[in-house]
Amino acid sequence: MPMPYPHEFRGDVVHIAANRDPGVPLRQIAAGFGISETCLQNWVRQAAVETSGKPDVTKAEAEETRELRKRVRLLEQENEVRRRAASFFVQAHLPGNVLPARDRARR
Repeated sequence: MPMPYPHEFRGDVVHIAANRDPGVPLRQIAAGFGISETCLQNWVRQAAVETSGKPDVTKAEAEETRELRKRVRLLEQENEVRRRAASFFVQAHLPGNVLPARDRARR
């Protein structure tokens, strides 16, 4: 995976793209900085979301969502372990379950 561009570089390129003269395509600006047009479009879109509050997900919200999903997954795994343990112990104490001979001898 390639290294991400520095935030300062991104900010400068987005600023230039946002303040470009009419008729200058993003493709030309992207080529001038040595990045792909799609990359620049994504940066411009993300900057618009971050600054203007457009209805999209900001980086902070995306990161928080990712962390919360990890936490939910972990809690679900813990609950599954507890459920299985409870089921095991309930089965051991059901009427009709005969204890092994060595356990009866201890009593």
